[in-house]
Amino acid sequence: MPALLKPSEIVRRLSEHVIGQEAAKRTLAVAIYAHFRRMAANAAIDSVELTKSNILLIGPTGTGKTLLCETLARILDVPFVTADATSLAQTQFVGDEIEAILHRLLDRAEGDLARAQRGIVFVDEVDKLKAAAGDQRGTSGESVQHALLKIMEGAPVRLKDGRHIDTTHILFICGGAFVGLDNILTKTHTFGFISTSGGDDQQILERLNQRVKPTDLLEFGLIPEFAGRLPIVTRLHHLSQDMLVRIMTEPKNAIARQFAAMLAADGVELHIAPEVYRQIAELAIEYKAGARSLRGIFEEMMTDVLYAVPDNPGIRRVTIRSLFEPAELSGAAA
Repeated sequence: MPALLKPSEIVRRLSEHVIGQEAAKRTLAVAIYAHFRRMAANAAIDSVELTKSNILLIGPTGTGKTLLCETLARILDVPFVTADATSLAQTQFVGDEIEAILHRLLDRAEGDLARAQRGIVFVDEVDKLKAAAGDQRGTSGESVQHALLKIMEGAPVRLKDGRHIDTTHILFICGGAFVGLDNILTKTHTFGFISTSGGDDQQILERLNQRVKPTDLLEFGLIPEFAGRLPIVTRLHHLSQDMLVRIMTEPKNAIARQFAAMLAADGVELHIAPEVYRQIAELAIEYKAGARSLRGIFEEMMTDVLYAVPDNPGIRRVTIRSLFEPAELSGAAA
């Protein structure tokens, strides 16, 4: 990273690509800022070693966990890789798979070992590693937690090509939906009254009651050592219809902008009525897959348009008034 960005600048740049989830952005921004400050301090001070704080993102599927991490890595200009905890739990050779993750990180750094050792690894679906009574896979899930723990704490790992990669300063961000965690929070959080001034009471109570404690993660099924290596926990929330509409239209690489640019290259203007975005958002909410389902619905809507435009050079304008009606093609040759 050429210069240490302030947390506010990180949040601003994240917001260019990620809609909503403001609390998660702020938590990530502060954690990243502190992480790189620690690395700089460790390089300058010999007597004190400042340890890193890995991060846990909790939120339903399609709320932006992976997008946040990918965008963060681009902003920081550090190598980034993702891994699936479920896949790790299904293999007999967890060590080899973890080594492969670090090898991919080195590849993303174009072989620059020092740069790879400042990268970010995102491990998704860690909630699937919980131990469940009578579930054989739970045992393997627990063993994956132990295997991940070693590299999350920081250790030299020998790769197959003979090189060693030190994970001490690699930031690990774990994610998962953690279905059922709210039931645990309901039982363990009993903050009912706090003496504060003015209208801050309810906001403070909400924050306290949503805060995930290490003991909550233990009751969910994570082992103590693994939960302990994820001291920073933040939650992502379900996306509303308005937020889904904004996701399709506002970010720099919003899907509506992508298709508009694609058609503009052929001299065709794309006009989509506001109601169409709301219809797409409603379907996405029905599918319960969050923002992940937006592209599929949008692509399906545009299929007939992209099929017709190349065969009709006279088309100059495409107007979509409803998701459930054919697009209007104007300026087409008779």
